Formats: sequence, C-alpha cells, structure tokens
Amino acid sequence: MCGICGIIKFDQSKVEKHLIERMVDKIRHRGPNDHGIYTNSCIGLGSTRLSILDLSPAGHMPMYSDDGRYVIIYNGEIYNYIELKDELKSSFKFRSHTDTEVILNSYRKWGVDCLQHFNGMFAFMIYDIRDNLFFAARDRFGIKPFYYYKDEKKFIFASEITPILSVLDNSILHNNDAIYDLMVFNQTNQTENTFFQGIKKLQHANYILIKENKVSIYKWYDLNTNLKAQFNNPMELEEQLSRSLGLRLRSDVPVGACLSGGLDSSSLVSLVMNDYGRNDINTFSSIFEKGMKGDESTFIELYRDKVKNMHFIKPTEETLLNDLETFIFAQSEPVPTSSAYSEFKVMELAKDYVTVILNGQGADEEFAGYDYFFGFYFKELLQSFNMLQLSRELYYYLLNHKSIYGVKAMLYLLLPSDLKSSLRAKGKHYLVPEFTNKYYKDSRVVNAVYDSSSLHNALIDHFENKFEHHLIWGDRSSMWFSLELRFPFLDHHLVEKALSLGNKDLINNGMTKSILRKAMIGKIPDKIVNRKDKVGFETPEEIWFRKPKMKELILDLINSKSFSERGYINKDKANLLYKRHLVGDISISADIWKWINLELWFQKFIDQKLNN
Repeated sequence: MCGICGIIKFDQSKVEKHLIERMVDKIRHRGPNDHGIYTNSCIGLGSTRLSILDLSPAGHMPMYSDDGRYVIIYNGEIYNYIELKDELKSSFKFRSHTDTEVILNSYRKWGVDCLQHFNGMFAFMIYDIRDNLFFAARDRFGIKPFYYYKDEKKFIFASEITPILSVLDNSILHNNDAIYDLMVFNQTNQTENTFFQGIKKLQHANYILIKENKVSIYKWYDLNTNLKAQFNNPMELEEQLSRSLGLRLRSDVPVGACLSGGLDSSSLVSLVMNDYGRNDINTFSSIFEKGMKGDESTFIELYRDKVKNMHFIKPTEETLLNDLETFIFAQSEPVPTSSAYSEFKVMELAKDYVTVILNGQGADEEFAGYDYFFGFYFKELLQSFNMLQLSRELYYYLLNHKSIYGVKAMLYLLLPSDLKSSLRAKGKHYLVPEFTNKYYKDSRVVNAVYDSSSLHNALIDHFENKFEHHLIWGDRSSMWFSLELRFPFLDHHLVEKALSLGNKDLINNGMTKSILRKAMIGKIPDKIVNRKDKVGFETPEEIWFRKPKMKELILDLINSKSFSERGYINKDKANLLYKRHLVGDISISADIWKWINLELWFQKFIDQKLNN
C-alpha cells in the first residue's frame, strides 16, 4: 500500500526533480516507511511506501525489472501474488517477496492482459523505457484511486488530488456538475469528473496507455459480462467468503478489523476467529452515548467474551469541531454524509495497533442490504404483475420495519426519469433555482442509478455507478493515518457469483441479505443474524448540530458573505430551516452537513488557491 505520483511532459521539456519531490511530500501519509523518485528528462515518477509485504529494502519503489527495461510505481495489494509468482518463476528471476515485482513480471509475460490475472486492489504505472510507453491501471471496483490532469503539454497523475494541485501553475476552478449531484443526490465519484475542473479520475476497471504523447483509455473488465453461476446454497457462499478472507490475511504486519455490530463486519470477525484461529485479532468500533442514533454498542458488546482485543472510540461534536479542517483536507473533496467522519475516527483509533484493517464494505451492494433496494424489488414485482409475491413481501416488510420507506421508494422509482430528477431538485427548497435549473438536465445520476429495471440490474448499476464513493472515502481516511483497508466481500470471484443470485436469496419475507444471514447462522450471534434495521457508520449529527459551539460555527458559515455569493444556497431559507432544526421542529442534519462541508471545502481548496 503506497502513494504514487508523476509528471510526463509531452513537449519534451525537463521535469524538475523538486516538483516530483513536492508531490511525494503531499502523500507521505500514504507511505511513511520509504519513498523514491525516478526522473529521466521529460519524465518524473514518485512513490511513497507503506510496507505490508516484504518489509526489507527489496520492496523499494520505483522498482526496476531485472533487465532494466521497466520501472513501476504501485499502490495496492495483489492477494494472489504467491500463486502468480509460482507461475512466473520459471520465466523470471525474483529479487524480493513483494507483490510489486509480481505485477512487473506479469506485465512482462502477458502485457495488458496481466490485469485479468490479478485478484486484488491496485492502481499502478509501468514505464517501458525502451519503447517509451506508459501503462497505468485501476482495479475492477475502484478500491484504489488514480487521478490525473492532462493538457497539450503534460500529463500529471497521483493517488490523491492535492499533489496534482501542488504542481499546477494555473488555478483550478470548481465543478458545478459535481456540486449539483452532491447537493441533490448525495452522490460523488460516479463519473470521471471530480470537484475540480480539469482533474479527472481514471474510472474503475480502466487502463491508460500513453504512447507518442497520445493518451488512450480502455475498459479492461466489465462486471455484467463476467457474472458466474450463483451460489447453490449458503454454505458455498460462506466457503467463498472464507477463502477471500484467507487471501486478505496475507501480511507481514498486524491485521485488525472494523466491528460495527452489523451483519457484514460481524461475519468477517467471526470467520477470522473460527476459520483461521485469530482469536487475538484487534477490532475497532465507533460508539456513541446509549440511545443515540448511530450507537451500535449493544450489538458490538455481544463479542465481548469472544474478542480479546476490542477498541472503541467515541466521536462527539467537540471532536468534530477539532477535526473538521483536517478531515476536509484529508478527503480533498466534499462528502455528502458525516458517516465518513465516523470512519475517519475509527482509522485514527486503529493506527496505534495495526497496519491492515478488514472492512465489510461491499456486502450491502452485493446482497441488497440498503432499505431502498426494497423499492427496486417491489417495482419489479409490480411491473411483472406478480401480485401475490408483492403482497407477501409488502406484508412482511411493513411487519418487520414498521415503515413505509420501501413503498415510497417504489413509487419514486416508477416515475419517468425527468420527473425523478426534478422532484429531487425541488425537494431541496433551499437551493437557488438558477443553479438547479441550469444543471439538473446534465446530471447522469437518475439514468445510471435509479432507472434500473429490476433488483438484479439495480445491484449491477450500483456497483458500476454509485458504490465507488464509499471506497474513495475509506481510502482517504485510512491512508491519512497510514493504514490499509481490505475488503473480503470484494473478491471478484465472490462478487461475480453474488450478483447472479435470484431475488429470494437477496430479499425474502421482508428481510435483506437472505443468503448471507443463512450462511452465518451459528457463526455470529443470533441477535445480529436477525437484525431488521440497517445502520451504517452513522453519527448523531442531529444532536451535534444543536450544540452551542456547533451552532456558532454553522451560523457563522451560512451567514458569511462567501456562502451567499457561491450561488448554490439561499441564505435566508437556510437560516429559517436551521432555526427549525434547532428547536426540534424538523431534522435536516444531513443537509446542514452538506452546507458546512461544501463551504469549508471552498475556503480551503478553491478560495486559497485563487488567492495564492
């Protein structure tokens, strides 16, 4: 796990070494154990290293092939590197025990088809010195990031946006399309565009070839065409998940796990202990006061007699105030939910104990874990005239959840695309009409995520167009504290089978994740197997935003001159809504979070850059 960066000059001018050093310095937190630079006239490559496999100097990057033709910088983990090395060692001499060298020799043997052999998360750049060819790629689902800026003179890339900003001569402007999708749909990272005009994100499952100053981008993996036969039974799922977990336990440094009290993280922790005998694993949890929204301590405590090393952190409105500037800088782009801050604090807690952390992300997207997936299922049943099954599922949904959210989601999903978009925009009454009227037709969110024709297609669409933002937030928070997040549910062998499951293995009798629940019976506490509620890394922000110090910050921000002049939010309406929130008349904490996050991001990344 590392950070990578580089500059390629198309005009053949020299890349100054100090610029690469500046970029490397911006991502030292991603790799505090080592760093290195390669420069050759109009080319500069940089890397920082977080040592996970082979902690010796043999893992130094940039790394060269033994014939001196290729050089690689790399961020990520190839979990099947041992098996690939066995396959390659008859053709190549290995000088380290790293997966970096495995990638390099895989490319020498298979070219760009090497990507098909990798089971892991990665973003890397390989430079073919002889042919002056650059090859860069990202993993299947977008776990590891790759950002770039390109004009007629240069190509600049990095694992994060800030190193790119640090070497650009011109000021970078904000991207209003990204801001619209944030404010209206709570969504980021669904396209190649970032919140900075001109800085793009290489899409997941894509690779870049740069030859003779021409940049070409190709898609190397398509999820929909790689689906495999579904799991025949819950036991087969459990065995596949355990194999995935075993690969992700490969490490020369300590491994821990997030433990949220939900089905996903509990499954991983239990399998680590039961299948791999790791009873001494460190677990990390975010908790709040009993009864507060987001507090999962009741379920986490079910592991008290099973896990020897449990660690807890309790974020508060005071810690948020203290951390806000750092958190916004670490993320480098606005995030639509304060739950990302809760994850940030878990990473801060874990940094003193481990270097690698297992995370349950991905299970909700594979097994229809979010409540709005009921809406997709109900819609499919209605449109296929399966009224008997629809009646049954509606009955059990209402019985189990005591909510009509799933029904409301179905009604929304039945609307035409244009109406879906306009209703979401109009629902944000505080947004300036000129802003929404200008950008709502350009948004791709509805077509990409909310027009799915079936539950199956909805899961595919989420993987392709929505899921990545969770991974990006997790990458930024974990790497800020020099930690590596690993995702056993995102082994592509597991994903390809899970996304072939029938509806009844996903939603059955008003409960989500049906097959996963069955697979975990007897392996995790029954109270967790049978949980009806869905709680993520949530925070009690509704209460936090009524506290005096937080109130002072919020009022200062929404009444500032810059807030009004942005042209996104009507200051008077924001004040009125916030006053109603303060007295408990309404709860709009999710909107308030976006107001303050966006304004502080502007001040940090746009206003300061323009004034420099």
